[in-house]
Amino acid sequence: MSQIGLNHFLVVSSILFGLGIFGIVTRKNAVMVLMGVELVLNSANINFIAFAKFGNFGYQGQVMALFVIILAAAEAAIALAIVLNIYKTFSNVNVDEIDTLKD
Repeated sequence: MSQIGLNHFLVVSSILFGLGIFGIVTRKNAVMVLMGVELVLNSANINFIAFAKFGNFGYQGQVMALFVIILAAAEAAIALAIVLNIYKTFSNVNVDEIDTLKD
């Protein structure tokens, strides 16, 4: 029976990171791009927790993960407000079609 080690956490984190980058690069919808950013931030959280556990860093990894969660919540709230404002102005949330600035 094998135990779950650092390599397992790193593989899951790299898969999440890759899916997040794929979502950011390929999606045109602003909400889907934000979901890709959240996946990237969650992969960073997995790395923080895994290195804190296997590297004997105490609670530093958990504190950093908590900071990233707070940052992600603030980012989601502000970004969704911006997306709603863009939809109200342009009636569209595709990021490649929004290229003009309003006064």
